[in-house]
Amino acid sequence: MTVRVIGAGLAGCEAANQLAKQGIPVELYEMKPKKYSPAHKSENFFELVCSNSLKAERLENACGLLKAEMRLFDSVMMRAADVSKVPAGGALAVDRDIFAEEATRIIRGNPLITVINEEFTRIDTNIPTIIATGPLTSGALLSEISRLTESDGLYFFDAAAPIVEKSSIDMDKVFYGARYGRGSDDYINCPMNRKEYDAFYDALVNAETAPLKDFEGAEVFEGCMPVEVMAKRGEKTLLFGPLKPVGLVNPKTGKDDSYAVVQLRQDNRSASLYNIVGFQTNLKWGEQKRVFSMIPGLRNAEFVRYGVMHRNTYLDSPRILNKYYQMRKYLNIFFAGQITGVEGYVESASSGILAGFNMARKILGREFLEPDGKTAIGALPLYISDSGIKKLQPMNANFGIIESLPYRVRNKQERYKQIAERALETLKCAIDKE
Repeated sequence: MTVRVIGAGLAGCEAANQLAKQGIPVELYEMKPKKYSPAHKSENFFELVCSNSLKAERLENACGLLKAEMRLFDSVMMRAADVSKVPAGGALAVDRDIFAEEATRIIRGNPLITVINEEFTRIDTNIPTIIATGPLTSGALLSEISRLTESDGLYFFDAAAPIVEKSSIDMDKVFYGARYGRGSDDYINCPMNRKEYDAFYDALVNAETAPLKDFEGAEVFEGCMPVEVMAKRGEKTLLFGPLKPVGLVNPKTGKDDSYAVVQLRQDNRSASLYNIVGFQTNLKWGEQKRVFSMIPGLRNAEFVRYGVMHRNTYLDSPRILNKYYQMRKYLNIFFAGQITGVEGYVESASSGILAGFNMARKILGREFLEPDGKTAIGALPLYISDSGIKKLQPMNANFGIIESLPYRVRNKQERYKQIAERALETLKCAIDKE
């Protein structure tokens, strides 16, 4: 029996890969290049439209643990990331073009996966289908999903940060370094004194934003909050967020005495492009040029991409989905990716892994792999399908949703390390039973 997978993004490709690994033929529907969402530009699969960072690599970080768990499933994301990795200190960041090209090569090269370049608009509940169209699902399919789920769904607004040319950065005013010396000195740091920060802050909070077309009463996800929205919460809010100066020693002074620091992260393998970390924004493009050029080192910066803001759609998953990412009402239909309420690239991909793995189990008449709350990959679907949640907010991987240890460990890093070790052992045992 052939399974339909709708959407060749992170979750869709992971789902298709898991199905094919278990011998299930897949029809992978992708509307590009015939039609693009407002945020997508490339013909390749696995396109990253916001940051190029896949977050921390260390196991003491929940997203680092999640990536290690995904490797146990032969994740497409992790294979593509290994080929496209760029320096990013303790984080895993990728050249987004190479990343997408490698994932596309993997998927198109699988003889069990047939790619169909058409917009998918009609869901047949008699045909096994995984819907992984992401937060920018096309209007026609979104209407069909609303009909199927008997809901208008939920949404929030997401934003992307600007990218500048490295050659246009004034290197005399910046320095290389990693916070707390973690990893190599891969970030370009733009230090600010109090006077520079005050002037920048005043310009930022008074800058003109772009209108959000067609939507009012916008809800903004905390994890991707526009920098100008964050700034308006208080004059020092940015100093505890993306402009936090702590742990960054300026080699030109030998001190970590900057009042604020803006960090730039390498965005491509050739290191010709850098993105402004934490500067997701909805400012008008002219305002971005004016305000962000006030950052030391960026006075003459050339912006190759300005920040943008777009609507992200997700389901009322506690009512619609069970812990397998499967519809409660229509058991042939699974969802995967950010449309389920998981938030983030890695989290989105992980949901595709489980949805694809268990859809294959359904087709083969075998028992599902049970999501385990001791693992990051299992804690996410358990959280978003929890019927006790009255209003779902998108959820990143974090240790708060993973089952705690049955004993007390005072040191936080040691506690997280032990949780991670237990998670990997738990998942290995579960997979070995299959």
